[in-house]
Amino acid sequence: MQTITLAYRDNDRTPVIFAIREMAERYCHLDVRVVQIKKTEAFEAALFNGSCDVIIEHLEYLYEAAARGTKITMFCAPSRGGGLHLVVPQHVRGVEDFKGKAMAVRSSGQPHAVTLWLRMMGLEKDVITLIVSDDEVGRWGQWRKVLSGEYIATFMSPLYLPQALAAGLKVLPVPEIPIVGHFAQACLSEFANKQPGTLREYVKAVLHALAWLTMRPGEALGDLSGELKTRMNLHDDAELKRRFDSVVNGINTRPYPTPRAIANTYEIATLEYPGAKGLNPLSLWDYHWVRQLDDEGFIDRLIERMRLK
Repeated sequence: MQTITLAYRDNDRTPVIFAIREMAERYCHLDVRVVQIKKTEAFEAALFNGSCDVIIEHLEYLYEAAARGTKITMFCAPSRGGGLHLVVPQHVRGVEDFKGKAMAVRSSGQPHAVTLWLRMMGLEKDVITLIVSDDEVGRWGQWRKVLSGEYIATFMSPLYLPQALAAGLKVLPVPEIPIVGHFAQACLSEFANKQPGTLREYVKAVLHALAWLTMRPGEALGDLSGELKTRMNLHDDAELKRRFDSVVNGINTRPYPTPRAIANTYEIATLEYPGAKGLNPLSLWDYHWVRQLDDEGFIDRLIERMRLK
C-alpha cells in the first residue's frame, strides 16, 4: 500500500481530514498518515524538513517560499471561501454604521482578509481594524469585545457562533470576498513530480471524501464520530453534528479555486509575508489531477453512486 503523510494544525478541520483518510483506505489502496503540528513555525517547516508530504490549510507562507525559489504545487481547493459570519450588536442596521468605528480582528487564520473585505465594501478608509488575540478573549472570543461596545463588529467561524448569539449579538448578512479557504492543499513540486501516481490516488481520496461528506453526511458522521469527538474534544452528539454540518456546508465537490479567490488569497499572503511580492500566484497552482478525473467522469460517478447508495 502506498503511503502519504498529511499535516494539519487546527482540529476544526478534522471532518474533512479524516474523511480523506477513510476514503483513501477504503477505495484508493492508500495509507494517509495524519499528523497534527500545532505550532506555526513547525507547521511551516514541515514540507521542507520531510515531516509531511502534503499540508492542508494555511498555505499563505508558501508564496514567500516560492518567491525565493522553492517549487511549490497547490493542487486543490475544496472550500467555498472563508465561511465566516459578521457579528454585530442588535442596533446595527448595515455596514454604513461601521464608519468611524473599529472592528476586532482575530490574529490567527487570515487577519488581513478583513482589509480586503473593507476595501470591497468601500470602508477601507472609514473603519479601523485592531488585532484581538485568542489569548486575550478565548478561542474565537473576539465577539466579547463587540458585546462590551469596544468594537462594532467581528468575523466569526460558524463553529463558535452560538455563544455570541446567545449573548445577544446578531449576524449581519454581507457579501464575502472570494478566497482560497481552509481545506486547500499543497506539496513540494519535487514530491508531485517523483510520485505523480501517489498524488493522483490521493486526489481521488479527496474527491471521494468531498462526495461522501456532502451526499452521505449522516453516514460519514456516524463512521467518523469517534475520531472527531477525540480530536475536537467534544462529548455532546448534538454539538458534534452542528459543527460537522457547519464544515460540510462550506465545501465543494469540485475543488477548483477561482481566479479571483487565488488573487485575493495571494494579496492576503503578501500583507503577512511581504517577501511573496512580485510572484505570479497562478504559477503555484496545478489542478490537472482534479481536472483529469473530472473530465473522465470520476466526480459525476461518485456523486451518482452516493445518491443511489
